[in-house]
Amino acid sequence: MASTTEELPSTDIITLTRHVLLDQLRLGTAATGDLTLLLTAIQVTSKFIATNVRRARLINLVGLAGETNVQGEEQKKLDVLANDIMVNSLRASGKTAVLVSEELEDAIIIEERNKGKYCVVFDPLDGSSNIDAGVNIGTIFGIYEVRPGSSGTPEDVLRPGSEMVAAGYTMYGSSANLVLSTGSGVNGYTLDAALGEFILTHPDIKIPPRGKIYSFNEGNSMYFHPPVNAYLHSIKHPKTGSPYSARYIGSMVADVHRTLLYGGIFGYPDDKKSKSGKLRMLYEAFPMAFLTEQAGGLATTGTKRILDLVPKNIHERCPVFLGSRDDVRDLMKFYDAKLEI
Repeated sequence: MASTTEELPSTDIITLTRHVLLDQLRLGTAATGDLTLLLTAIQVTSKFIATNVRRARLINLVGLAGETNVQGEEQKKLDVLANDIMVNSLRASGKTAVLVSEELEDAIIIEERNKGKYCVVFDPLDGSSNIDAGVNIGTIFGIYEVRPGSSGTPEDVLRPGSEMVAAGYTMYGSSANLVLSTGSGVNGYTLDAALGEFILTHPDIKIPPRGKIYSFNEGNSMYFHPPVNAYLHSIKHPKTGSPYSARYIGSMVADVHRTLLYGGIFGYPDDKKSKSGKLRMLYEAFPMAFLTEQAGGLATTGTKRILDLVPKNIHERCPVFLGSRDDVRDLMKFYDAKLEI
């Protein structure tokens, strides 16, 4: 009888904390370990939210909380809980000075006894309106250092996204996946529920230079400007080759996650109805653009690099197109052609 050899699973388990520490040491930026400790607070928060997302229906966290957030959106009970978890965990870490949340009108300035040197901008639960349908939802975050000489003010986050020191998201679905960049590439981690740790499962994520999927909410196409509609027509009715496939979930985290792994283009343009765009610059556009560029892709408003924008207020919006380098360049050509808007 021929013998068979089964490959044993690797015993070298790389946790998120270990990986970030090694990365910071390699870059020579781990003098204090403050960023590592801050990221540890974020991953603990992600574990807590992941648990509550899975149990939301059982413990009555699905449904409206009876309030609206600063965006005018009706708040889900889970939105409110996720925001409270994030704020309390980040404050208790002792590593933050300023917190900006989608759910809160004003920035939170951390009291002196708990103050650190980082500012965290975040959407605590993106896509929560889809939770009843079992669609993946997530937490998006970006991290700045306070400016030299500042004690921590909202102006510390009114800066280009290119000045972020880290960005990421956690996606909650059949598994909890945390995708992170500290400025030297993008890595993905999956929560091992038995260990209670995020384990490195997707090292050094790279977006393919071209994909075959587009993610746009074409229900709004009657409001789109000519460059967007012209681009969409070009990929749905190409002169040569196969048309692109449409995949739109309606959760930014889920749509961008697929784009990072498989390529293609994600778009949320400004249009005749949403003249400044739909997505918030600080805690949606910037973190996702940061991750996209670190993975080798491009992120643009159609005419400008997203990470070069300077927000005027903490809840400012902007158009977003991001994904595979060649796909985004194709879209930008339609803007360069100066089709009438």
